[in-house]
Amino acid sequence: MSTAAEGEQGQMVREQGQMMREQGPQGQMMREQEQMVEEQGQMVRPAMRKPVFVKVDQLKPGTNGHTLSVKVLESKTVLQKSRAASTQPRQSKISECIVGDETGTIIFTARNDQVDMMKVGATVTLRNAKIDMFKGSMRLAVDKWGRVEVTEPGSFSVKDGNNLSLVEYELVNVAEE
Repeated sequence: MSTAAEGEQGQMVREQGQMMREQGPQGQMMREQEQMVEEQGQMVRPAMRKPVFVKVDQLKPGTNGHTLSVKVLESKTVLQKSRAASTQPRQSKISECIVGDETGTIIFTARNDQVDMMKVGATVTLRNAKIDMFKGSMRLAVDKWGRVEVTEPGSFSVKDGNNLSLVEYELVNVAEE
């Protein structure tokens, strides 16, 4: 594509963005696309943020987007069943793992492919993890928007005495006055 054609393309995107801004939520997408096109028509990616690692004792009920580095202390399969989908049999596996770092431990619910990565003694990085509540206690989970990665062994020792999954929470409705 020639430089003149790239410049025309960038101009068209900017004009479309101007029209879409007045039309609501779709305007946001156009503004983002407009930021990605420079004057010469080259694509520019927005800068990536560095992950902020949190410790287990900083986790609170109902939060998400956590990045942690933890060791697997225990792994127990709680559900393993096969069911026939349309053409291929699908397996569904769920495992409850006790994971922790130097500040405490928590139960991690591993699903399907994650179960194979959660070997006892392994150090894993959990990206975009969330806190699920199960029977009033916290469980750590990574859904399809997150990632579980096995990393090199960590140099920390796990603090066993502070298991956040043993703390029971109760939902309290606060009346507005």
